[in-house]
Amino acid sequence: MQRMGLYPLPPGTSPYPGLEVSGRISAVGRGVTGWQVGDEVCALLTGGGYAQKVAVPAGQLLTVPKGISLVEAAALPEAVATVWSNIVMTARLQEGETLLVHGGAGGVGTMAIQIAKALGARVITTVGSPEKATRARELGADLAIDYRTQEFTARGPYDVILDVIGGQYLERNIRSLAAIVAEVRSQVWPMIENGAVRLVIDQTLPMADAARVASEMRCKSERA
Repeated sequence: MQRMGLYPLPPGTSPYPGLEVSGRISAVGRGVTGWQVGDEVCALLTGGGYAQKVAVPAGQLLTVPKGISLVEAAALPEAVATVWSNIVMTARLQEGETLLVHGGAGGVGTMAIQIAKALGARVITTVGSPEKATRARELGADLAIDYRTQEFTARGPYDVILDVIGGQYLERNIRSLAAIVAEVRSQVWPMIENGAVRLVIDQTLPMADAARVASEMRCKSERA
């Protein structure tokens, strides 16, 4: 969407794609404490993540969780921050409540299912195929509804519903990013390190294939 000019970015943001990165710190800014050259980190950005090097505000950095590789860690920041800020910091999901996750087979959806289950919630999710329904249940969903053939409203009521669109809220989300990152570090990272929440990565690709894959994904989405 960003390549097509359809993803609105805050003024002054890098025009280059890439909202999350992982890597090793090569330099530390003046006055920054708690970080040092060589630390393995990941971060959520306002843009520019496809570059070889990026400058990141210290408050947006996260250490790479134990047992997670640098390649895998690049898939963590956006999904985790999106899920935590919405279902916990905003909606205040509680143990025993029911969460409805739309798109449970996607990056945010798979993370939402696992975090909600780790918090003790009941999780119902909508997906687009029987195969995705099976995958969602494997991740802990109590019920996976194929939205092409079933109606999710009959399975309610729901205490919290996660339906992520995001683009129009990006600027407000970025303004509160440091507070979100702090909670993710203290609350979600232990879930990942103890195995309660795991990464779901479909495939990894060389950067040279990024444009081709983006076009293929857009065409697939339009056909769906």
